[in-house]
Amino acid sequence: MIEMAENAKNHPPHFTNAAFDVVAIAASAGGLTAIVKVLSTLPAEFPAAIAIVQHLAPEHPSFMAEILSRRTNITVKQAQEGDCLTPRTAYVAPPNRHLLVNGDSTLSLSQSELVNFLRPSADLLFESVAATYKDRAIALVLTGTGSDGAMGVEAIKKMGGTVIVQDVKTAEFSGMPSAAINTGNVDFILPLDEISSTLVGLVMGESD
Repeated sequence: MIEMAENAKNHPPHFTNAAFDVVAIAASAGGLTAIVKVLSTLPAEFPAAIAIVQHLAPEHPSFMAEILSRRTNITVKQAQEGDCLTPRTAYVAPPNRHLLVNGDSTLSLSQSELVNFLRPSADLLFESVAATYKDRAIALVLTGTGSDGAMGVEAIKKMGGTVIVQDVKTAEFSGMPSAAINTGNVDFILPLDEISSTLVGLVMGESD
C-alpha cells in the first residue's frame, strides 16, 4: 500500500480511457507535413494530451497551431505558460521557447539556453515528459535534420515509456529519425501513414 501511495503522490492523475496520458512529438525540417499527417487522422475522442516541438525560425510568429487545427478533429493551441495538459488537445511549442511538462501536468515555457543550438529542444520536452509520466508517456520522432530528440528518447525508455520513430524511408529528412533509432531505444519504426493508427491502438486499445 505504501508503494501505491508513493506512486499516486508522484504522478499526475491518469486520463480516463487512456493507456498513455501524453504523446510528445518532435520534428524539424519537413515536420509540418508529417505532423499534419499524424494529427489529421486521430479521432476527436483521442484521450491523451499531445505536446509538440517543431523547430521554427525564432524571429517569426508561428501559425502552426492554426494550420494544424484546421486539419484535425482534436483541439490544437500554441502552448502558454501554465496550461494544464488536457485530453484531446495538442500543445505546440511557440518559437524560441523550450516546452516543458511539470510534475503537476502544467506546461512551462522557458528561454533558458539553447540545447544543441536549438530552442525549443525535443530533448528537454522528452526528458520532462519522461520524469512526469514515466511508463504512460509516448515519444514520437518525425522527419528532421540533426540529432535532437535522441537523448530524450533514452530518457523516455529509461522511465518505461514507449518510443515511436518515423521510418527514414518515409522521412523527408532522415537526421532526427536516424539519431533516435541509433540509440537502440526505439519500440516502433513506422512509415508515416501507419503512425496515427498505432498511436490510437496504443492509447485507446487498453486502459487502466
